[in-house]
Amino acid sequence: MGLLDRLSRLIRANLNAFVSDAEDPIKILDQSVNDMQEDLVRLRQAVAMAIASQKRLENQAGQAKEQIKNWFSRAELALKKGEEDLAREALSRKKTFQETFETLSSQFQTQNDQVEKLKKSLLLLERKIAEARTKKDMLKARAQAAKAQQQIQSAVGDLGSKSAMAAFERMEDKVEALEASGQAALELAGEDLESKFAALEGGDDIEKELEILRSQLKEGVEAIALPPSDFNVNEVKKVEIKEVEVEVEVELEEMKKSMDNS
Repeated sequence: MGLLDRLSRLIRANLNAFVSDAEDPIKILDQSVNDMQEDLVRLRQAVAMAIASQKRLENQAGQAKEQIKNWFSRAELALKKGEEDLAREALSRKKTFQETFETLSSQFQTQNDQVEKLKKSLLLLERKIAEARTKKDMLKARAQAAKAQQQIQSAVGDLGSKSAMAAFERMEDKVEALEASGQAALELAGEDLESKFAALEGGDDIEKELEILRSQLKEGVEAIALPPSDFNVNEVKKVEIKEVEVEVEVELEEMKKSMDNS
C-alpha cells in the first residue's frame, strides 16, 4: 500500500509539473476570460428561467386568488337563495383555492428570493468579468515583457558560454597584444636610430679632436726633429683616410642591416 501511495504521488507530481510548465500565461488568461464569459451566459439563462418561474407562480397565485373571490361570491349567492348545501360546496371549493393560493404565495416568495440572489450573482460576475478584461490586457503585457526579458537573459547567458564568443574574446586579446608588441618595437627602433645618429654626431667630434691632436703632435715633432727623408707624410695621410673610410663603410653597412631587420 505504501508503494502504491508513493507511485500515485510521484505520478501526480510529474503531471502537475508538466501542466505547470505547459501553461502559457497569455493563453490561460484568454481562456479564463472566455470561461467566465460562458459562465455568465449560463447564469443569465438561469436567471431568465428563475424569473419565468417566478412569473408563472405569480400568475397562478393570482388566478387562485380570483377563484377564492369567485367561490366566495357564489357561496353568498347560494346562501341568499336558501341553497345551503350549494353554499357549503362553494365554500369548500373556496377553501381549496385558498390553500392553493397560500402554497403558491409561499413558493413565489421563495422563488423571488432566489431570483434576487441570482441577479446579484449575475451583477457580481459581470463586474468581475469587466475587471478581468481590464486586467487581462495589463497582465498579458507584463507576461510578454517578462518572457522577452527571459529570452534576453537566456541569449546573454548563451553568448557567455558559446565557443564563438570565447574565440572572439581571445582574438581581441591577441590583437591588443600585437598592438602592444608593435608599439614596443617602434619605440625600440626609434631609440636605436637615435643612438646611431648620436654615435655619428659623436664620431665627428672625435675626428675633429683627433685631427687637432694630430696637428699638435706634428708640430711638436717637427720642432724637435725632421722626419726621415724616406718618410712620406702624404702616404700616411692616405692610409689614415683609407682606414677611416673603411670604418665608415662598415658602420654604414651595419646601420642598413639594422634598419632592414626593423
